[in-house]
Amino acid sequence: MTPDVQNRYDRLLEILRELGSVVIGYSGGVDSTLLLKAAVDVLSDRAVAVIGRSATYPTREYEEAVRIAGQIGARCLEVTTEETDNLKFRENPQDRCYYCKTELFSKLRPIAEELGIPWIADGTITDDLGDFRPGMKAKSEQNVRSPLLEAGMSKADVREASRSLGLPTWNKGSFACLSSRFPYGLAITPEALGRIDQAETLLRDAGFREFRVRHHDERTARIEVGPTELSRLFSDELRSGIVARLKQLGFIYVTLDLQGYRTGSMNELLPKAQPGSS
Repeated sequence: MTPDVQNRYDRLLEILRELGSVVIGYSGGVDSTLLLKAAVDVLSDRAVAVIGRSATYPTREYEEAVRIAGQIGARCLEVTTEETDNLKFRENPQDRCYYCKTELFSKLRPIAEELGIPWIADGTITDDLGDFRPGMKAKSEQNVRSPLLEAGMSKADVREASRSLGLPTWNKGSFACLSSRFPYGLAITPEALGRIDQAETLLRDAGFREFRVRHHDERTARIEVGPTELSRLFSDELRSGIVARLKQLGFIYVTLDLQGYRTGSMNELLPKAQPGSS
């Protein structure tokens, strides 16, 4: 690590020591994986990872998260979250993430209390402060700590530290729950989430690193892949196979976004004062 990143990482370790024990909302993404690794190194079994399972969590992400937690040597628990049962969440308003995070943190609190652990933590970083993230309100309401943010760590810092520590997530693409694939106002259902999960699994299995399948209505899928990967989708065999599979999933129109994958494309319709990141 560079000296600056090492200093921020050392501060992260100090914060975790001060906490003494912690339940971490763990997704297997770049940020929460580094947080978990640091917590296990400092706190051992007093650091507990909890994965929130629901229809919004991609199947392959879950499988990878469990595997990595095992490699780290972390104690890892699961809890079922039921945000899709919340009518407000299903209506998919602009503050959808608030309801999702409220559900998650409300499920983590009883686990922490049962284990006698006073603190809950998440993987928020400095980059998140400039994004439109309604979930931050839920974090504040439920007194959830963000050790990476408190240590002043950015996404670049997290990747550098992760690489130095040998974590396989150091160059992993951005992760966001499947509900971010829907335009605000379009109802989110478990069935639609399942279609997106299967569609994105197809792209993952095809070797794409950065991708999203956006669910614009019951008929249209908009595929985003990394700009350097766009040319692969012009291969007749791959393109026709993807189209055929997405039609099997129920989509009538399968489109490719020529701008390529970028975070927050569903937030581009929001006022400019509210940037997004999903």
